Amino acid sequence: MEFKREDLKLFEKKGIAKHQIEEQIRHFINGFPFASLDSPATPKNGIKVFSEKETDHYVRLFEENMGDRKLVKFVPASGAATRMFKHLFAFLENNPEKNAEILENDQSFNSVYHFIENIRSFAFAKELDNILKQQGESLDSLLEKKDYKSLIGYILHEKGLNYGALPKGMLHFHKYDDASRLTMEEHMVEGAFYARNHDSSVYIHFTVSPEHLDSFQKQSEELKKKYEKEYGVKYFIDFSTQKESTDTIAVDMQNNPFRDKKGNITFRPGGHGALIENLNRIKADIIFIKNIDNVVPDRLKPETYRYKKLLGGFLIELQQKVFGFLEKIDQGLLNEYDINEIQEFMENELMINFPDDFNDLELEKQFNYIQNKLNRPIRICGMVKNEGEPGGGPFWIINDRGEKSLQIVEKSQIDTSDEGQNQILQASTHFNPVDLVCATNDFQGKHFNLKSFIDHNTGFISIKSKDGKDLKALELPGLWNGAMADWNTIFVEVPIITFNPVKTINDLLREQHQ
Repeated sequence: MEFKREDLKLFEKKGIAKHQIEEQIRHFINGFPFASLDSPATPKNGIKVFSEKETDHYVRLFEENMGDRKLVKFVPASGAATRMFKHLFAFLENNPEKNAEILENDQSFNSVYHFIENIRSFAFAKELDNILKQQGESLDSLLEKKDYKSLIGYILHEKGLNYGALPKGMLHFHKYDDASRLTMEEHMVEGAFYARNHDSSVYIHFTVSPEHLDSFQKQSEELKKKYEKEYGVKYFIDFSTQKESTDTIAVDMQNNPFRDKKGNITFRPGGHGALIENLNRIKADIIFIKNIDNVVPDRLKPETYRYKKLLGGFLIELQQKVFGFLEKIDQGLLNEYDINEIQEFMENELMINFPDDFNDLELEKQFNYIQNKLNRPIRICGMVKNEGEPGGGPFWIINDRGEKSLQIVEKSQIDTSDEGQNQILQASTHFNPVDLVCATNDFQGKHFNLKSFIDHNTGFISIKSKDGKDLKALELPGLWNGAMADWNTIFVEVPIITFNPVKTINDLLREQHQ
């Protein structure tokens, strides 16, 4: 494909090689293959379920061993919270009258009616009322006049809270007796309880959008003093933005580069899979990964702490065994009689499938296979029982090399028109709450290059629009999907109470967030 001189200059400026662009265009032309599901991961087939006694053991193991390791909490917090307020934006657009009445025939949980009826229950209500009073209004007066359009405008737009343009990390989620807390504050509090290092340091890394970086930095400096004093810790909070080099080219419906009105090629962010670059720069022994909107008030946090420590303790135990085997292989201390022990551990604990002809291989090739499989990043993934519709989550899949492994698969990666694949999807029992504890160093203490473990055939293509025209957008393999495809992956059941995301603003009215 021919590119203009200006195109090549743009590629160079963004740090993207021409061959990468050409590869992305080939993905648009050929598409991405669907995941090949073998079976759902379930408690009897790939998901570990621990008893209370076992949970206590791993919690203690974590607490006894965390002092020897550097802990970091990694929080994807990029992007605006616009989708949280989708129904409020729609209300403003569809109700031009200033005193628009809310239609009471929709009193469902996620309705605008339910939002207005419970407006005082939100953590931001007091701040909103203060802003309104500065404008000569009040929450009471707008409600009395049924001027819901103005009220919602003050919540979403710059004249008020500006929540429609802010990231989730900068929104007030929870109300306490003395104050309300931003989402990022809740993560700071969490960090003090399960990511505290032996010297009482707490390392937290937020990935943010460039336009919000300054606000996050300023806010964190103000909050650090408060919580350092309250919890007796020292916070080290840093931020990163998605690198321009992870942007992907957009194409038109004929798979030609999409150009804007000025004739420039359009690029789009590569999705959360681009954050593998950010994660790759974190140097730590144990990394906790949790989404920005999955937080709860203090009264519910103890369960979160307990199960984070469970996952961390289980990771430590597995890693100690893995490192022991790798060190012996490296020193030439293992013999053929050790093969069965290692193979049993890998199959039962690491959920690694061995090829049928493994026992026919020469001894050296067997050890090479074992070494290659063991010497990888490890992730322990909390999984929650699916109490709703089947969706993306933990599955056994077969990759293009014929290897069977545990993977987190999005529903969009599954060919639901295939009866057999759809039956496997329908039989799934758990879903992915993004609750990961990761180890990214090898047995010699060296940091793995995480980009070496990506399955590049697991991206997504979606239809978007720009300047009134349709375009195709490409998302990189998801951070906990294809970007970690070649990690050693273990699934552990965690209780539903540890998963309380906020997808719409009305979710904050749920009992768990009050």
